[in-house]
Amino acid sequence: MKNMKFGTKAIHAGQEPDPSTGAIMTPIYQTSTYVQESPGKHKGYAYARGKNPTRVALEKCIAALENAKHGLCFSSGQGAEDAIIKLLRPGDEVIATDDLYGGSYRMFTKIFAHYGIVFHFVNMHDANEIKNHLNAKTKMLWVETPTNPLMKIIDIKACAKIADDNKLILVVDNTFASPYLQNPLDLGAAIVMHSATKYLGGHSDVVMGALCTNSDSLYEELAFIANSCGATPGPMDSFLVMRGIKTLHVRMQAHCKNGKEIAHYLKTHPKIDKVFWPGFEDHPNHQIAKEQMRDFGGMISFTMKGNDMDAAFRMASALKVFSLAESLGGVESLAGHPASMTHASIPKAEREKSGVVDSLIRLSVGIEDIEDLLADLKQALDAC
Repeated sequence: MKNMKFGTKAIHAGQEPDPSTGAIMTPIYQTSTYVQESPGKHKGYAYARGKNPTRVALEKCIAALENAKHGLCFSSGQGAEDAIIKLLRPGDEVIATDDLYGGSYRMFTKIFAHYGIVFHFVNMHDANEIKNHLNAKTKMLWVETPTNPLMKIIDIKACAKIADDNKLILVVDNTFASPYLQNPLDLGAAIVMHSATKYLGGHSDVVMGALCTNSDSLYEELAFIANSCGATPGPMDSFLVMRGIKTLHVRMQAHCKNGKEIAHYLKTHPKIDKVFWPGFEDHPNHQIAKEQMRDFGGMISFTMKGNDMDAAFRMASALKVFSLAESLGGVESLAGHPASMTHASIPKAEREKSGVVDSLIRLSVGIEDIEDLLADLKQALDAC
């Protein structure tokens, strides 16, 4: 399996025909407990919070896609993040990118800060800026690339060098890229995380998180946290994500193709000020994106001329094919207003300092026919 190409791994990794029936799809093991042969003697499964065969098959599949030794799944992306931060102790410090998912910011500042963990939010456009915030208490680097929602590109190899030199845990949130476009562990990350709700599941019908690592010690500690704290997914959700992954490679190709056309359309529109998409040659760190990604994805953000929030609201509300909704990475196209939706938990001053202004719209470009998507954007922009 290690030498197989991505599409083959997406369909086959971690999965074998059911030995009792020959079923080609991994069964949904809808059980909470398992019969033991004698006290303490079992076939690797004792209680479903710790392990479930459907979930184990999914974890092996995701690990294979990330070229990882170990995979773990959680009941949400936030559950996966929660487990990572629980690796730390009171007084430890984390350096995180300043442009990140609002739910991550909320968890860091409203939950874990109360337990004595200190977070610094830093513009990582130049990875060397990280060095200015290092001290003896720094234990972790938290990176999103591309970032949410401004699509900033952070040099994973450069961050990995800093992490190695200072004995830090480098975590990379790979949700926006997916394993099809980027493999952070290959670039030196210690842990890669996903909101599997997004591109991995791909159909907006399941909520899940995932972690991958090549470190035996990190895996053991994270698995202990998952089992002890209980943020583990059920077998039906595991089945849905495993089914979604089987088409990840073909979906991502369509997301990237549509995303490119829409990004170029928006860039020349007279009502739009800035378009944020890593595929533009003038996008900050575009060259790094070319080196560490295989394509530029289907996530795009843009601002209206004059930072006109009312125009942004009218445009987003006028969309017909794009749905105004939170989340991303599904087959259907979505539009969101980060300042009032996904990033509303970040104080306005902090949001605007990182570039998340009131007129910013974020698009998750789906896999519909491109002519319909372009026509929808045109009529919505005409309406504002």
